[in-house]
Amino acid sequence: MKKFLRYALAIVLLLYFLATFIVSPILDKQMNLVEYSDPRQLGAEAKELYKSLEFIADLHCDALLWDRDLTKKLDYAHLDFPRMQQANMSLQAFTIVTKSPKGQNFKQNSADAFDKITMLNFVQGRLPDKWFSLYKRAEYQARALQDYQDKYAGKFLLVKSRQDLKNLIELKKTDPEVIGGFLGIEGGHCLEGNLDNLQNLYYEGVRMMAPTHFFDNELGGSAHGLSGAGLTDFGREVIHEMNRLGVIIDLAHVSPKMIDEILDQTTRPVVVSHTGVKGTKDSPRNISDRHINRIAASGGLIGIGFFKGAIKGEIKHIVEAMKYVRDLVGIEHVALGSDFDGAATTPIDVTGLPFIVQELMNQGFSELEIRAIMGENVKRFLSEQLP
Repeated sequence: MKKFLRYALAIVLLLYFLATFIVSPILDKQMNLVEYSDPRQLGAEAKELYKSLEFIADLHCDALLWDRDLTKKLDYAHLDFPRMQQANMSLQAFTIVTKSPKGQNFKQNSADAFDKITMLNFVQGRLPDKWFSLYKRAEYQARALQDYQDKYAGKFLLVKSRQDLKNLIELKKTDPEVIGGFLGIEGGHCLEGNLDNLQNLYYEGVRMMAPTHFFDNELGGSAHGLSGAGLTDFGREVIHEMNRLGVIIDLAHVSPKMIDEILDQTTRPVVVSHTGVKGTKDSPRNISDRHINRIAASGGLIGIGFFKGAIKGEIKHIVEAMKYVRDLVGIEHVALGSDFDGAATTPIDVTGLPFIVQELMNQGFSELEIRAIMGENVKRFLSEQLP
């Protein structure tokens, strides 16, 4: 019997090893692709303008979901610290994903469907508490980003406050290799119905959260859920507490009814960290003109996504969405919202950001408008909204 148990344990450990070191990287390579068909060329003027940008920022990246060392440069997926430095990035929002239903789509998902992130946590070798607790998954990813401050030899700064942002800006002036990140969350289901967990995650550095992701939860209805519902009583409590703490409300993936109810309640500007617009691609993933206007009226930002669900697929379509928002509500409300490493296919990785500048120039944006989109709008917003 003991011999059998030893064999069984050996087989389990072997399968665990194979899953962790073989399956996990394969999934990462297959699910975070760069694909494009349009011919592209970077002109000297665009190169020079890009090189002169003082602050480049993006509102959405899910790299913490994957089993990677972000200090190592990879030849696949979308983002790591060396490629951020290569791209002269200043600040990246690292967003935490804790649950993803099997068959995930933009139209309709059930919260009761099999959760793919449970299996992902297993194959990545994360401990059993991360298999069963959404809160523990969020806490783990938040602490992983915290640890990079020590791990990346003083070149990475976790931004949690206005002072941290000022420090990042000052450090960047003398050392272009310094980069920063701040923490967001996709879906308040990781609170597990406990308001205290919002405070706990705030202590872990979280400064932005979307109430829902791909399914309805305790806070209310997802744009891709079953109910189309607005805020629950618990959701209203969470919005109030986010306002009190200074946690930025992210309306990505939120149902239209819930967007209206949040905007009716919130006392602070909101963002949509990664989205498209119905005016250039009519998709349930994208937001309407009415909501663009309401978000802008709050003083908010709209991060334009690079993924095919938000745009038609090429860089020109990213810029078309940016142009649409600019023409509707003004350039001060437009930002980058890539959705890098969000199990998404995009036309560039982070090192391809200069091509965004080239296309902005091609479509007639001024230098000041380009600087605003590429990061100055995010810098201004965070300098006003961070604690």
